[in-house]
Amino acid sequence: MDFDLSEEQRLLKDSVERLVADKYDFESRKRYGAEPKGYSDALWTQYAELGILGLPFAEEDGGFGGGAVDTMIVMEALGRALVLEPYLATVVLGGGALRRAGSAAQRQKIIPQIAEGSLKLALAHAEPQARYNLANVAATAKRDGDGWVLNGAKSGVLHGDSADLLVVSARVSGDQTAENGVALFLVPADAGGLTRRGYATQDGLRAADIDMAGVRVGADALIGGESDGLAVVRRVYDDAIAATSAEAVGAMQRALELTVEYIKTRNQFGQPIGNFQALQHQAVDMFTALEQARSMAMYATMMTQEEDADERARAMAATRVQVGRSGRVVGKNGVQLHGGVGVTIEFAIGHYFKRLTMIDAMFGDADHHLGILSDLGGLLPAA
Repeated sequence: MDFDLSEEQRLLKDSVERLVADKYDFESRKRYGAEPKGYSDALWTQYAELGILGLPFAEEDGGFGGGAVDTMIVMEALGRALVLEPYLATVVLGGGALRRAGSAAQRQKIIPQIAEGSLKLALAHAEPQARYNLANVAATAKRDGDGWVLNGAKSGVLHGDSADLLVVSARVSGDQTAENGVALFLVPADAGGLTRRGYATQDGLRAADIDMAGVRVGADALIGGESDGLAVVRRVYDDAIAATSAEAVGAMQRALELTVEYIKTRNQFGQPIGNFQALQHQAVDMFTALEQARSMAMYATMMTQEEDADERARAMAATRVQVGRSGRVVGKNGVQLHGGVGVTIEFAIGHYFKRLTMIDAMFGDADHHLGILSDLGGLLPAA
C-alpha cells in the first residue's frame, strides 16, 4: 500500500505547518487563550484564507473536495501547536453531520459560510446521563405544525459557547436508549428558549452545557430523516476519532521534541541529564509509543470510508486504545523527564499532557474502546 502523500497533500502539509510555526508558539497560544472566545478570530480568518475550513466538503457545496487524508494532515499540524480554534467542532463534527446527511439546500447554504470563516458550528449530542452510550438521548423533539419543538439538555459541547449554529440530536420516538428514533436538527445559537453556559476545559479549550426549553425550529432544520440521526452521529464520531488521533500524533511528536531538547540541555552532576542511560530509555519509550500511535492514526484515517459498520468499529476502537495508551506514555514520560517544572503552567510539556489526556476521554476512552474491541472479537476476529 502506498502511504506517500500526493504533491497537493505535501503542499497542504507545508502550508499548515508553516502557518502554525509562524503564528502559534507557546507564548502566542497563551495570548489567544485570553481572548474573549478563548481563541483567535484573526487566525480563524487565516485558516479560511488558507482553505482548510472548506477542505473536506464537496466542491459543488462550496468546499475544496478534500478527503480523510487531508483532514489527517491538518489535524496533525494543529496538534503540534495545541491550537485552540474550533476546527474540530466546526469542520469535523458539526460540518461532518452536514456533509454526511444534510440536504443539498442545507449544504449549499451553510458550507460556503463555513469555508469563508463566517459561521462556526458545534455538535450537541452528549448528555449528562449518557456517559459513552451514544444511543442514550433524553432530549426530545415534538412536531408543532410544520416545525419542531425541542426540549432537553446537552453537556460538554465542544466550543458550544461560541458557535453560531448547533447541530442538536433529539429523540422523536422510542425509549431513551433505543437505536432508532433520534433525529438531528440545525438550531441557531440565539434561538428562543436555548441557554448556554460556557466554560474552559482542562486543556485550555472551551465547551458549553446547553439547555433547551421549548426551542422552536422550522421543518427545514431537520438533517436527514427522522430516524437517521444516531447513524449519522456514529459516522461523525468515527471521523472525529480519526481526526483527533492525528491531532494526538502531532501533539506527541512535539512533546517528544521538547523533551529530547530539554534533557540535552539540562545539566546535573556536571553533564546533560540526557547522558544518563535510564533517561535515554524513557525517551526511546516515548518514540516507540509515538510511532505506534502514528500507524494506528493512519489506519483509522483509511477506515473512515469503510461501509461495514463492524469493521469500521473495530478499526476505530483499536486506534483509540493505542492512541490513548501512547498518549499516556508520551505525556507521563515527558513530564517526568522535565522534573518539577513539567507540571508548571510556564512549561509547554504539561499542556501537551493535558491535551493528550482530554483526547483520550473524547468519544470514548481507551478502556471503553477496549471493551468494544473485545465484544467484536478483536481487531482480527477468527474466521
